[in-house]
Amino acid sequence: MIIHRQLRETLQESLSQFPVVAILGARQTGKTTLAKDIASHFILNSVYLDLELPSDLNKLEDAELFLDHLQDKLVILDEIQRKPELFSVLRSLIDKQRRPGRFLVLGSASPHLIRQSSETLAGRIIYHELPPLTIHEIGSDLSNIKKLWVQGGYPSAFLTDSNKANRWLSAYINTFLERDIPQLGFRVSAGHLRKFWLMLSHYHSQLWNASQIASNLDITAQTVRHLLSILEGTYMARVLEPYFINISKRLVKSPKVYIRDSGILHTMLNLRGYEDVLNHPILGHSWEGFVVEQLIRILPDSVKPYFYRTQAGAEIDLVLTQADKPVVAIEIKHSSSPTVSKGFIHGLEDLNLQHGYIVYPGDTSYPLNKTTQVISIKELGKIVGHHG
Repeated sequence: MIIHRQLRETLQESLSQFPVVAILGARQTGKTTLAKDIASHFILNSVYLDLELPSDLNKLEDAELFLDHLQDKLVILDEIQRKPELFSVLRSLIDKQRRPGRFLVLGSASPHLIRQSSETLAGRIIYHELPPLTIHEIGSDLSNIKKLWVQGGYPSAFLTDSNKANRWLSAYINTFLERDIPQLGFRVSAGHLRKFWLMLSHYHSQLWNASQIASNLDITAQTVRHLLSILEGTYMARVLEPYFINISKRLVKSPKVYIRDSGILHTMLNLRGYEDVLNHPILGHSWEGFVVEQLIRILPDSVKPYFYRTQAGAEIDLVLTQADKPVVAIEIKHSSSPTVSKGFIHGLEDLNLQHGYIVYPGDTSYPLNKTTQVISIKELGKIVGHHG
């Protein structure tokens, strides 16, 4: 069984410091399993409530009375976005008896979608994201990494064969559109959101152009931006901003947009296995998005990711910064013998960086020249280890 060991330790530490700890992330990433695992090691007894079950919701008709009765236990509230008005109740209970580890809340939407939590529980809550599985968790075997890339990181998709993974992901997408989105309170047509999601899949890892996408879908640019915010807020899409510096260069100002899970990307494009991905025009963009997502998931809070591109052709797929200063430049290539592009060299010069990395799907890492090291996907953590 795959366990998020590092995150479990972080969560246990947070429960010893904060009254409310939140585990957020897309559905089916293992939040409930992780929470129950943590609860089994917790000093206090715990009570688990699933807010999707009518029987558990009934217990919270008078939430303050019910939860006050459990003040000496760890209370786990699953799918908290179903009842966001609970946050004001949690605040009053915490202010009556403040101690760490009172509530562990699980949700399938980001904090900015669950607005009440950030406003009501300021100073009382800490957030942790549980993403799908990562290279860090599945090990360094290249065949497993290839499987993770093709089938994605949702445990139910990764821990099966490609045909079953495709069926599971198709059902997952349908459930997300037809049940999860309405339950989150979004008044948007499932059909419209599906068309946008499919369009976004074709634009994966490319520059965001709301007007062009709006024109293709015959909707307004404002609607397109709203649909993107929905997918971003539900952990389905990632927006990567460009890095700006005060130099005499014409910089690209549009962000890049990615489908966060590569398995979902491939399912949206009807790619049913490795050979399908290998022979599709999305290959390079898919690999780039996979590596970007894997790297971002292991970055410490002090390191921020961007991309860099100028009108003159300088281009870096991923720039990692500390204190707003670039420290690492990364180029991503799906090639057995990658070479340095002129755009990457010019980007290094623009940002005054002395060295960079090329991440590729091969087995060995080696220096390519004085400024660039080729690094295997299985050793991705070394980049962060050296500069994080």
